[in-house]
Amino acid sequence: MSIDPRRAQDVWKDAGEHVQFTVLKFKRQAPQHEREVFQEFADRSQAIVRSLKIRDAKPETGSQLKVSIGISNAAWDYLFPDAPKPAELETFTTLKGPKYEMPASEGDLFLHIRASDNAVVYEAQTQFRRVLEDVTTVVDETQGFRYFEGRAIIGFIDGTEAPAIEDAADYALVGDEDPTFENGSYAFAQKWQHDMPVWNHLKTEEQEKAVGREKFSDYELDDADKFKNAHNVASKFTEDGVEQKIVRMNVPYSNPAGGNTGTYFIGYARHWKVTKGMLTNMVEKGDYLLSFSKLLSGQAFFVPARDLLAKMADDEFH
Repeated sequence: MSIDPRRAQDVWKDAGEHVQFTVLKFKRQAPQHEREVFQEFADRSQAIVRSLKIRDAKPETGSQLKVSIGISNAAWDYLFPDAPKPAELETFTTLKGPKYEMPASEGDLFLHIRASDNAVVYEAQTQFRRVLEDVTTVVDETQGFRYFEGRAIIGFIDGTEAPAIEDAADYALVGDEDPTFENGSYAFAQKWQHDMPVWNHLKTEEQEKAVGREKFSDYELDDADKFKNAHNVASKFTEDGVEQKIVRMNVPYSNPAGGNTGTYFIGYARHWKVTKGMLTNMVEKGDYLLSFSKLLSGQAFFVPARDLLAKMADDEFH
């Protein structure tokens, strides 16, 4: 076997026009029953996705529906206590730096749904809920959207540092280093709330120094022109002198009348240690973006390949 994107779930940089992030927690009242419901979900979810892709298909573009389903370390131990586990899967715990911290939050299942039509996102979420609602509670449910030109809500082009689509598989998907979990991916979901009046009060030049790029053109600034804790400096992670990459997306969300605006960050990676290294650097170096933001959640999940989901559904994963 080898890395094969066709076998993976949708762990690519494609934020979609409409996005739904949902984190669920098992009630932990009846382990065998909840395991059986999850097995049903592993099966039905894929059938639901196939059905909606047919219903959503457009002659010119086909379907734009993409779905990723992740399982946390805690849920893995609960559902599959005697089964093998992805080599790098662990429970994310709060990271603390000199000035800021990144809090960990609860979560067993992670759902990332996006499409060009919000009705499709709604229908997918609704049908998923029909299977899971009796055995889970909702930890968080966030609706995101595509901002102008696919920019982050702070106005800058998103994802420049992510690998190009033709190179993404090698950065997003587990390979033969962990053969049981090949074509799976380590996901990290993190919700940020921004003080937008503070950010918008900054002059463009200062915002550019904080991010490390020109706001309009996305041209990267020279290091001497960036703040020492600029985002693209603080979030960089190198190993043996080589910069490591993940597939990452920053999805805006907002209730503007209530002043609740932020970013839902999702990163998919072949190696969890790379994502964790980026997060650790951000908090230790005091990433400028943390100065006007409150972090609300953060947890790691493993997104199994579709054939592994099928084995789970058929009770063939032990």
